Amino acid sequence: MLSQHDAPIIAIATAPGRGAVGIVRVSGKKLAPWVQALCGRHLKPREATYLPIADAHGAPIDHVLALYFAGPHSYTGEDVLELQAHGGPVVLQLLLARCLAVAATQDAQAQALLPGLRLAQPGEFTQRAFLNHKLDLAQAEAVADLIDASTEAAARSASRSLAGAFSHEIHQLRDALIHLRMLVEATLDFPEEDIDFLKQADAQGQLTRLQEHLTRVMQKTRQGALLREGIRVVIAGQPNAGKSSLLNALAGTELAIVTPIAGTTRDVVQQTIQIEGVPLHVVDTAGLRDHPDVDEVERIGIARAWDQIGQADAVLFLHDLTRQGEAGYRDADALIQATLQDRVATHVPVLHLWNKADATTSKQATEHPTPANPAHALTLSAKTGEGLPALRQQLLDVVGWQGGSAEGLFMARERHVQALHQVDTHLMQANACLQAQVPALDLLAEELRLSQNALNNITGEFSSDDLLGVIFSSFCIGK
Repeated sequence: MLSQHDAPIIAIATAPGRGAVGIVRVSGKKLAPWVQALCGRHLKPREATYLPIADAHGAPIDHVLALYFAGPHSYTGEDVLELQAHGGPVVLQLLLARCLAVAATQDAQAQALLPGLRLAQPGEFTQRAFLNHKLDLAQAEAVADLIDASTEAAARSASRSLAGAFSHEIHQLRDALIHLRMLVEATLDFPEEDIDFLKQADAQGQLTRLQEHLTRVMQKTRQGALLREGIRVVIAGQPNAGKSSLLNALAGTELAIVTPIAGTTRDVVQQTIQIEGVPLHVVDTAGLRDHPDVDEVERIGIARAWDQIGQADAVLFLHDLTRQGEAGYRDADALIQATLQDRVATHVPVLHLWNKADATTSKQATEHPTPANPAHALTLSAKTGEGLPALRQQLLDVVGWQGGSAEGLFMARERHVQALHQVDTHLMQANACLQAQVPALDLLAEELRLSQNALNNITGEFSSDDLLGVIFSSFCIGK
């Protein structure tokens, strides 16, 4: 649920722990009298003032830089005070307590200087910026995405969304949609007129151009969602196929223990890397096998491996080239392949990787060539790095990354992707209504209205309180 946003709020706006600078932030209406009482002087808006903040006995807690922003010219649209102090947790807590104490101090009329001042909830400052029309919902989400960005490309894309690049695209679609709706509604309102509003105004051409623009925005949005969410890649295969070595090679560091002993990896090991700015969450799992020597601990590890495989965006099925001549090994690989088909969704790509190319002699390669596999098959060496560049590129290809540069992309979330899919569906229905032998104008108008509602959900012009509550609850408290 959305929080009550009439009361003033306060929070420590910097991360927990020690630092050079820490910030205490306050937002509310009519803060000026309280600010003067706290700081002992009038503060000029948007101008930094160096001053001491004293405790109840007049002793200074700390010397701070005080910045006062009079609403609506502030981040939240309300009056805002920021105290930049030394970044010790005790100092910041003392400043926080002092702010609350001064707020409860009574003025000449026996009223509290700042009644109702309370600790902010997660994301409440940005929530107020949204509610006071300083940011739309897509921009507000970009604030959290910028903070959470795990790659440079993701940070730049989030910054573009925060600046309004994504919102601008949505507003262009909405404006074109509103204009088309106006023509359709006019035709419905004045059916007796001889003028065919829709043909004269080229309604079909407008709808076609709207769909083409939507397609371009959807493509960018899918790319932006990849930058934000990344790709969950799970390495699977029999013991000693080189799964842990492949994780280490992709990560560029020794993360997983590598030994020739079957069952060395007992649990899930994960590392996030990046390829062309796209985060890859690479997961190493226990070797998959059904053998009498498997103990209870390894059995649990294998069960967890299958759980991870079920959650993957892509699976790397690792085969050992040096053991292709062993009938038992080939049978075990076939069993894993059959189980993968049952457990992995059809849209999740499975890449077949033939590892240990460095240890395979030309004679072995001739006697036991790499089996004819479906698409997405590569030969590589986790030890020497042979084939890794091709693997990285193929991972990007199978999840739909367009390659090149992330320049010009904006950050997006899965809910944005789904909302645009809804718009696309409604516009296709609208097109069918318009092209019918006898155009169903009432149905056309309804499909266009539903399209606009789906667009408005992205920017928050039409959103439920429950949706807003979920979005802002994921923010840090000082934002």
